[in-house]
Amino acid sequence: MTSYLIATLVLVVIATLSGLALNLQWGLGGLVNFGLFGFYMLGAYACSLLQMQGLPPLAAMLLALLLTAAASALVSLISVRLSEDYLAIVTLGFAESLRLFISYEEWLTRGTLGIPNIVRPFAELVPTAWRDLFFLGFCLVWLALVFVVLQRLARSPFGRLLRATREDAGVAEALGKNVLWVRARSFALGGAILGIAGSLHAFYYTYIDPTQFTTILTAYAFMAVILGGRGSHAGVLVAGFTVILLLEGSRMLAGVIPWLDGSQLAAIRLSLVGVLLLAMLIFKPNGLLPEYRLGPRPQES
Repeated sequence: MTSYLIATLVLVVIATLSGLALNLQWGLGGLVNFGLFGFYMLGAYACSLLQMQGLPPLAAMLLALLLTAAASALVSLISVRLSEDYLAIVTLGFAESLRLFISYEEWLTRGTLGIPNIVRPFAELVPTAWRDLFFLGFCLVWLALVFVVLQRLARSPFGRLLRATREDAGVAEALGKNVLWVRARSFALGGAILGIAGSLHAFYYTYIDPTQFTTILTAYAFMAVILGGRGSHAGVLVAGFTVILLLEGSRMLAGVIPWLDGSQLAAIRLSLVGVLLLAMLIFKPNGLLPEYRLGPRPQES
């Protein structure tokens, strides 16, 4: 039971990091990223391939973070003149192209055979019995670091500029702001966070292949942002834990309701999430913890 709980919490932390990355790009910046799973996959593969070249795990993770950030900025620059709908298509096309490249270019990525024997950071320093718990702590440190940075960023002048660009890019540009720079920077920062999440995914499973990276990763991130409140990092943090714990914890229904087979249980789990999303959209359309917005002070009587 303890091992299952640790495993579930690790998955929750990684999914929440993806949600925070999407919240920066879409929630604050208004840039729809349907190809989130592709940047996540790029982070995982970059980290794993760099390890295969002899780099220490932590160094490989940091370089993967930078590579994913650069790729994200490049995609945003390529699609500079595209509106939200077309940007979403471009990001999805990038992710699918990357998945196909990884699947078939065996000389570089080992293709569908995957990459085994991925080493976790500091694994040799931790007793075997404590490695999973230590890795959970390692993931939580990254989550806390990312959350603090994003909170400070949201309250900074750049965060206000992001919101202004989201609301009306034309007005922001008319006021002399460099919208292209804002878009590239927000996409790069979100990509860096996805690089962290992808690297943690590779470290946790110690083996990766293309089948692990599908659009369901993007769906989880969007659910976290919608439930938590678009633009609210605290809301995404709460919603990420809620959604993924519901999805993963409901696997235990198999022991409580033994007459359900696997397909029926999967359908019930997804139905629960669907009902939760519908209820939230009806009763709390702004999310669990809506984005804080400045408003006029109440008039004193």
